Amino acid sequence: MIEIRHKNTGEVLLEVDSDTLVGANLAGVHLAGADLTGADLRGSWLSGADLSGADLSVADLSGAGLRGADLSGAKLRYANLQDASLQGADLEGANLWRADLRSVNFWGANLEGAIAIHLYTSTTEGER
Repeated sequence: MIEIRHKNTGEVLLEVDSDTLVGANLAGVHLAGADLTGADLRGSWLSGADLSGADLSVADLSGAGLRGADLSGAKLRYANLQDASLQGADLEGANLWRADLRSVNFWGANLEGAIAIHLYTSTTEGER
């Protein structure tokens, strides 16, 4: 059993009856302000999820489906988003400092006010 808690209050936001979040179907879940620091969410399905203000620092979201997800104000420092789909996602004010964005699909995503410094992309490979 995995408990996902709020980063400030410690309140349990979601219980997942599994030992891992790899490949988990979390579409449409409400995890605003969640503490997902270092979470292994490889290949997970988070389409339409509310992750606004969540801390996803150092999380592995490689291959994750985040289509239409709300990541406004989320912290994604050092997160691995390689091959993730962020089509139509809201990343307004998100912190993507040193995130791995190789092959990410940002089509239609809102990146207004996002902090995107020292990104790891296909053109900056090896500069991490």
